[in-house]
Amino acid sequence: MANDQSNSANPNVNLKYRRKKNAEEMKHQVITFTLMIFFTLLAFLAVAYDGFSHWFIVPFILLLAAVQVAFQLYYFMHMKHRGHNTIALFMYSGALVGAITILTFITITWI
Repeated sequence: MANDQSNSANPNVNLKYRRKKNAEEMKHQVITFTLMIFFTLLAFLAVAYDGFSHWFIVPFILLLAAVQVAFQLYYFMHMKHRGHNTIALFMYSGALVGAITILTFITITWI
């Protein structure tokens, strides 16, 4: 999708192409926003329902949070577009170092 660019010299074709791409982008953002609201409601309902134990609720909420972070990065912060590879590399490297650090401290305190 990133390579679908109009190279026409006709400005009307370029305008139509940009409008089509902008409409697609807006549609994806609205769908993603709706899914994020739905995931937030699921998290609230999981906490409000007394039938679930905290051993289910905590991982469930963390999973929903991870999905929402991915939606934020890829759709609202436009990380899916070209030219964001270096930024993504640094973000994922930082997340990996953070996860290893947390895992290390949890392991140290369990001993």
